[in-house]
This record gives sequence, structure tokens and C-alpha cells, in this order.
Amino acid sequence: MTLRRVHVPPEQIAAGRARLSPAARHYLGEVLRLPAGAAVEVFDGRGGRYAGRLEEGLETVAVGSREDARGAGTEIALLFALAKGEKTDLVVQKATELGAARIVPFAADRSVVRLGGERADERARRWRRIAEEAARQCGRADVPEVAAPLPLEAALASLAPGAVPVVFHPGGASLAQLPAPGPAGLAAIVGPEGGLTGGELAACDRVGALRAGLGPRVLRAETAAIVAVALLQARFGDLA
Repeated sequence: MTLRRVHVPPEQIAAGRARLSPAARHYLGEVLRLPAGAAVEVFDGRGGRYAGRLEEGLETVAVGSREDARGAGTEIALLFALAKGEKTDLVVQKATELGAARIVPFAADRSVVRLGGERADERARRWRRIAEEAARQCGRADVPEVAAPLPLEAALASLAPGAVPVVFHPGGASLAQLPAPGPAGLAAIVGPEGGLTGGELAACDRVGALRAGLGPRVLRAETAAIVAVALLQARFGDLA
């Protein structure tokens, strides 16, 4: 039988108990229909997991000691151009399943979608829920950080110090030619349909981005973002 998993932030875990949010109680009690005493796994979104059992009232889970279950390999961030419809949702979901540590949508010059203000914040909250659900489904103990949409230069400036940016663009080198990254990891940069403009490529050059290709076929933007993370994980991460 598959062990049921639920996300509980670390500040809600103390003294051997994990306090469930209304959404978590609904998921366990109404969606899964689990009774008190059912075995569940709690993950804190920061790389920790706990074996536990639902307590009476389904408001708390009695948990054991924390197990550190962070993924191995190079940390990979994904910076990708906003896509229309539910394609951005798909990228967030699949990048989470593939182990991306950070996800940053950006507004490219050729992006069709434009988000700002409350609409951008609302969409970011949706993406974070998608990332949490995907982490629960795929067995991750951590949930990637998902940023609200940024301009490309701000997204590049938000990279961790020492992270190696890799911009995926036609004519770039094969991944086999990329040098091994340092401890700060990698950042995949993927543009929109139509690709990044000359000015955007220049912005990537200014932060020392390497250029890599995705093969001979023309991929949709959402496919390219997912493939980029998968290839970097296979070359440098925990799919190697």
C-alpha cells in the first residue's frame, strides 16, 4: 500500500506533533478518507521527513524523529519565460518532479503573457500550490522555491552567488562540453516561443552564462524548459 504523504511547514512541527492546516485536514480526511491511527508521512518542505500517525480529530499527526532526505547532486534552478494558458503550470509541476531547487518565471520580450501586481502574486500562489502537490506526489521532502514573475535581468540578479547560468539557445554547445559546476549549482535559462532576443542574450552574457543546445528539433517553450532540467539532472544531478 502506498504511504500517504502530507506537507507540514517546520514551524508547525514541535514536541512530536505536526499540526495540520485546514487544507491538509481536508486532503487526509475528506479526499483520502483516512481514519485516526492511519500511517502517514509528513514532509516539511525543507528536506525533512517524519513517519507519523493521524491522531483523533485529524488535526495533528504524531511524528517520530526527523530524517534528512534532501536530494543528492548539483542544485539546479530553472529560469523560464512565461507561457500562455496552463503551460506555466505544467512547467512548474514537471520541474518540481525532476528535482529543480528553484523556479523563476520571467517576462521575456517575446512573451505573450504579461503579469503584474495582484495578478502576478495570485498566479505565484497558484504555482506554489502546484509545486507543493507535485513534491508530495513524487516523494520529495523539499518544496522548490517558486518566485513571482520577474524581468529577466532581475531573475538573473536573483541567482545564488557562484551559480553557473546555462542559457539554452539554438547553436549552443552540447551538454557534454559543459564544465562541471561548483557547489552553488546551475541555473537553466529557457526563453519563449521565438527565442530570446539579442538584448536578452547579451544580459545572459553579462552574468557569464554558458550557451547550450537542445538538439536538432524545434521544441515548444514548455517542452524545452522541462527537457533542460532533465538533461542537467542527467548530466550533473541525481538522475546521473
